[in-house]
Amino acid sequence: MTPHTEGLCGRGRVTVFAMFGVVVGYATHHLDRRQIGDVAVVGPLTPGGEWPRLWQLARNCARTTATEEELARWILTQATRSFICGSDRVAQFQDQGWKLEPGGKRVSFDATCANRDHLWTGNLTVEGLTPKQVAQHPTRYQG
Repeated sequence: MTPHTEGLCGRGRVTVFAMFGVVVGYATHHLDRRQIGDVAVVGPLTPGGEWPRLWQLARNCARTTATEEELARWILTQATRSFICGSDRVAQFQDQGWKLEPGGKRVSFDATCANRDHLWTGNLTVEGLTPKQVAQHPTRYQG
């Protein structure tokens, strides 16, 4: 696990989904032109929803002895599930701008997970979303 202090901007495929009441964005980033070493970028979009909430949800839903990498895999699995299955999907964009704010957490996987080598989490914004789309969604789990 590595904290990060710089922000990141990108443009590409973005999935927006609700998870336990919080609207979350999932985008991808490439570390170089070869598009090797893909990075999953995941962050809350709901106002007041901060990135540590993702890790709290993962901790609450994983086994008590889960490592940071296992928690990162859980977060990425939820994002991938929404992208593939449409679970709780709010919006899907093929070419949309996004911005990851400074701060957050980065995890490198020992082995590729969902075709990604890294998970970077932080507070995220996605161009073109309405306040209604990012508003808190009702949930049964209050973790």
